[in-house]
Amino acid sequence: MESNDRTPRTRQSRHTRHTRQAPGARPGGLGGPDGPGGPGGRTGVTTAPATPATPTTPNTPATPAALAELVRQTRGPVLVPGDAGYDAERSGFQLAYRHRPDVIVGAECAGDVVAAVRFARAQGLPVAVQATGHGLSAATDGGLLISTRRMSGVRVDAAARTARAEAGVVWGQVVEAAAPYGLAPLNGSSPGVGVISYTLGGGVGVLARTYGFAADQVRSVDLVTADARQLHVTADSDPELFRALLGGGHGLGVVTAMEFGLVPVARLYGGQLVFGGERIDEALAAYLRWTGTVPDELTSSLALIAYPDLPQLPEPLRGRYLAQIRIAYTGSAEEGERLVAPLRAVGPRVSDELREMPYADSHTIHRDPSDPHAYDGDNALLSGLDAAALLRVAALTGPDAPTMCVLQLNHLGGAMAKRGGPEGAAGSVGHRDARFALRLLSPLPGAEAGEDLGAETGDDLGARMGDGLDTDGPGSGEASAEGPDAAALATVRALHAEALAAVAPWRIGRSVNFLFGSHGERPDAAEVARSVHDADEHRRLAGLKAHHDPENVFRFHPSGAAAADRSPAVGTAVHG
Repeated sequence: MESNDRTPRTRQSRHTRHTRQAPGARPGGLGGPDGPGGPGGRTGVTTAPATPATPTTPNTPATPAALAELVRQTRGPVLVPGDAGYDAERSGFQLAYRHRPDVIVGAECAGDVVAAVRFARAQGLPVAVQATGHGLSAATDGGLLISTRRMSGVRVDAAARTARAEAGVVWGQVVEAAAPYGLAPLNGSSPGVGVISYTLGGGVGVLARTYGFAADQVRSVDLVTADARQLHVTADSDPELFRALLGGGHGLGVVTAMEFGLVPVARLYGGQLVFGGERIDEALAAYLRWTGTVPDELTSSLALIAYPDLPQLPEPLRGRYLAQIRIAYTGSAEEGERLVAPLRAVGPRVSDELREMPYADSHTIHRDPSDPHAYDGDNALLSGLDAAALLRVAALTGPDAPTMCVLQLNHLGGAMAKRGGPEGAAGSVGHRDARFALRLLSPLPGAEAGEDLGAETGDDLGARMGDGLDTDGPGSGEASAEGPDAAALATVRALHAEALAAVAPWRIGRSVNFLFGSHGERPDAAEVARSVHDADEHRRLAGLKAHHDPENVFRFHPSGAAAADRSPAVGTAVHG
């Protein structure tokens, strides 16, 4: 959009927003007679195809009249650069990369999403989608951003053991809604992560070894397609599309709601065992041995964190290199105590927080950060691992590393290795046979990362820098820079590549959920895109992408790099 178009466009949008009232309009959410879609767009049903939109063309400024019509058709705000709220709306949890769209639609219902996609098609604008921005990996410069955070309706059917969540719902909402019934979702470790993007990527959560991927529990998906149609997708209505969405669904449309199964879990035995640097070698070796002995009811991970020597940190953490072993066990506390005995035998611990807890407290196991920050991360799915290789990775990423790096090793297997869901409709989650996921994440200074460390409390700093791996809250201010410092990013990427090279003999691919950063701009971007699935699955997903979005309207994700090998873009985190 040209600068000389912004003033009349913004003025018209504000004027129209102030004066119009949509007939029958009600706040977004569930429970109203019109359903979550509201007037002009209900979800939960398959509607007649929309009037064919003009095919996409190279980005062109929208006219004031077109923007005014978009405002008239939507409940939520329509924002352009210069509007109050524009910067807050485009910002998410990931501060290293932020969308800079020509137009933002703050969707309140599925009808708003339909109107936004129809407008984008008519104006030749590509579309990005964001809920929380945790998994933001490819920021739009221009185009249209659909912000779904206002779509926050959650409904639990205790008898059916299901939940229905709209596009902006975060896992903490679902955990809270399900807990009174003794039920739990297959959420990740952070309560602030969005349900939809996490699940479309597969979803490796707190109960993953016991109940599998979050995608395996999905019953139905409400989808707005690239030609602005609303589809209610199930294993019966469209088995190919349904399967593709569950593990490879980013870039196939905008998911406005999802229904998924809940599991009968009301409490856990879990928490952390934390060892100091002097026992890290022993702890790593013991953890690898131990993972070969535990039942599927126990899900765990290991994190290595070199805390900086800063006065804001609590004394037990300041300047220390620590190994944190995180435990979630669905069996009894007594059996849990027996199972963790080999880990406690490693020796004295900095802290031992293992306890019985209500499932609603499961987020305390990992203590993921709640404050937005800037970061970049890569990962490897592994068929196995030996202690020598893990120690090599620890040496590369530990206190002597050229930049801070948090290492996490997730124990996979169990129910994750079994294909299929509740109705036997296998999703497209890649590399289910992986035994471990090795994840690397580094803060990125110069992109609102680390600039305010002096003002943080010890707890805040420990959360941000210590537990900075999100498994799976918008920022509010204007970033000091758009994008990370190039030299800092190059240092981080080089460190991650060297560390992952140490596990090359076992490497079978990557996890969609743990790709953080602009990987679509890497020289090896096409390889990154292909690594998420095996070759046959990648080709199948590319074919479905070509069918459902032939003009690549939904292109802002790292696997958009697949275009480099002339495959349509398929792939990873857009929503976040």
